[in-house]
Amino acid sequence: MFPVEAISAKMLDDYIEREDVLVIDLRDRESYKQGHIRAAVNIPYQELEEHSVLPKGKLLIFYCDRGGASMAAARQMEKKGYEARSVIGGFESYRGRNLVISRNA
Repeated sequence: MFPVEAISAKMLDDYIEREDVLVIDLRDRESYKQGHIRAAVNIPYQELEEHSVLPKGKLLIFYCDRGGASMAAARQMEKKGYEARSVIGGFESYRGRNLVISRNA
């Protein structure tokens, strides 16, 4: 089995608006509410197994706080036949134009 491909946080902006990509934030719901990457859906890592209906035809890009959980999630999903990537450094590394920060946090 090949290792999971990782992408830099900087490269993430190139994927966000593509229709063949689903960006998944693996952090807890409270962290997601405080700030996330635009277009990302929130599926906390602990709940990923429950979401067995992720679209097979899309590239799944996972991010977490720093990159460890997203790498594990991407490996797990690739074993199930999905095409997946992990964001190196996670949300903490992202400085792109698609950052959404809650003013109520």
